[in-house]
Amino acid sequence: MIRFKSAILAAAMLLPGATYAAAQNVAITLNWTIGADHAPIYWAQQRGLYKAAGIDLNIEIGKGSAYAAQRAAINASQFGIVDMPTAMQARATGADIVAAFVIYDQSPYTIYWKKSSGIATIKDLPGKKIGTPPADAARLMWPAIAKTAGIDANSVSWVNLAPDAKFAALQSGTIDVTTNFYNLHFAAERLFGADLGFLRLSSIGFNPYGNSIFVNGAWAAANPDVTKKFIQITQKAYADCVKTPKPCLESIVKAASQNPADVEKSWVLTAELMKAPGNDVFGSFKDDRVAKDYDLVTTIFQTKPYDYKTIFTNKYLDAALKN
Repeated sequence: MIRFKSAILAAAMLLPGATYAAAQNVAITLNWTIGADHAPIYWAQQRGLYKAAGIDLNIEIGKGSAYAAQRAAINASQFGIVDMPTAMQARATGADIVAAFVIYDQSPYTIYWKKSSGIATIKDLPGKKIGTPPADAARLMWPAIAKTAGIDANSVSWVNLAPDAKFAALQSGTIDVTTNFYNLHFAAERLFGADLGFLRLSSIGFNPYGNSIFVNGAWAAANPDVTKKFIQITQKAYADCVKTPKPCLESIVKAASQNPADVEKSWVLTAELMKAPGNDVFGSFKDDRVAKDYDLVTTIFQTKPYDYKTIFTNKYLDAALKN
């Protein structure tokens, strides 16, 4: 009888909603407001996977990659979802952040305009107004984007917008151009229809690693086991959600009260951005690509040099989990 009760108690501790002893408080700052690309994290949290590993996770809404990088750098949150080029700039200024899991293997940067505005290609942007939030990842990377496109980075003007006001401002004519991540492309198609003009920057050769999960370096060094648990739970959650999206997407609908159809459309595009060639470890970084991104950032922004190998690691990933 005693053994039977002990077995029941042990099983109960593995169930979502059960009481867990000595859970460590851990926070992650999202890159932006809640979207389909964050669904695996919410799904893992709602299933109690972090709790079962001794992690009491707090998910913080983001305000852009620069903000998430700052939060992780000062250990206000231990993890942050940050665009790789933005993180590289932050690292050059002393931010102690290390990439441990790549979400977007392919760059999500996309530029949008209305065809009726007379814009046909990126070469038509000089003299135009581009509207984004100040901390928008593409805005921070504009000098590199402009160089890749062969236009003067100073030939455009910038208009500050709230994160959710981009397409509305473009529709009203307040701005001529905006930027967004490709996982929200369906919303632009629905809003602008045949008048939609856009360019995925990866198609012109601008394809750095995109959003990745970064960890505060000093905290990770002091808490390697917790870091590994968090990264591997999250890594597996993303892999599982690619294979079986529906239950995963239901978690984000619940967390953010979003339209299920829109979440599904966004996830399809998100999964496309996550695809990596070959049979490498799921969510892992390739040394040569990181080196190329580092060379791009340091050349364009003339940042203080550092060893690019310090900006990323694959050591916390489950090496058995393949693309």
